[in-house]
Amino acid sequence: MNGSPLVLRRAEQGDREEFKDAVLAGLVHRPRAIPAKFLYDERGSALFDAICELPEYYLTRVETDILRGCVGDIAAMAGPGCALVEYGSGSSVKSRLLIEAMRGLRAYVPIDISRQHLDATADRLRRDYPGLRVEPVCADYMTLGHLPVDLGDVRRIGFFPGSTIGNLTPVEATAFLRRARNVLGASGAMVLGADLRKDPRRLHDAYNDSAGVTAQFTLNLLRRMNRELEANFDLAAFAHEAFYNPVEGRIEIYCRSLRPQTVTVAGRSFAFDEGERIHTEYSYKYDDAGIAMLARSAGFSIARTWTDPARLFAVVYLVVTP
Repeated sequence: MNGSPLVLRRAEQGDREEFKDAVLAGLVHRPRAIPAKFLYDERGSALFDAICELPEYYLTRVETDILRGCVGDIAAMAGPGCALVEYGSGSSVKSRLLIEAMRGLRAYVPIDISRQHLDATADRLRRDYPGLRVEPVCADYMTLGHLPVDLGDVRRIGFFPGSTIGNLTPVEATAFLRRARNVLGASGAMVLGADLRKDPRRLHDAYNDSAGVTAQFTLNLLRRMNRELEANFDLAAFAHEAFYNPVEGRIEIYCRSLRPQTVTVAGRSFAFDEGERIHTEYSYKYDDAGIAMLARSAGFSIARTWTDPARLFAVVYLVVTP
């Protein structure tokens, strides 16, 4: 792990305070909701990696196949000597495809909110690519207005895979891309992964896998509260609930209370009715027009789009517009 123990302890305390404030505010609010970024503690990040391997969860598999086919085109469009900036890097599996294809890559900057997961990933990349400058940034990319890393005048290519853009509401997605545009600069570009609209049954199965891993991932948020905020959630008294909302064009994910109960979190009590839910995540699905509108609203234009034959998923190369 990078950094001194004292600095890391202070950072972890700050992360915990942010988590506590967000949880208490989210549980007081009606309807109850906690930001999806807090799903990704160390265990949550590992569970999400496991989700990506599930047969029902087509997104990672299809996007990776698309990237394998178009990575040469992406590298050519980016040009030599760039810096790759990945938002929400996780285990950086897909970014390795770009790292290996991009000629003379000057730096790789993974950004992730899970400190332990980020540092482990950075250590692996430094070992596997000893000539590559790896500069991990532990931050919430939704609030990141500049990089705390000096990249000089190197052209910056953003990478936002996994349809993570779908976890943001349209307003949030536009705000994120506008902020990313400023980070990437006037010569920058963004490689964006977006899940496309499709048969609702296929969408339902992707977020309700038969092995129950997605349920573990959702309920891990309650486990994290128990561990970090002295909460007393009974995980057996809550269920994972995910469904497709065709009007909004999104998957909605919740923790649903299975009975009337009172839970204590950080010294405060919260009563739940049977069936009452805590919203944890959205996953918006896009069509071509929606992607184009999002790009324009954030100061980008679409240079090229790649999809799989079944049009399940899209990888889009966005360039900053003047």
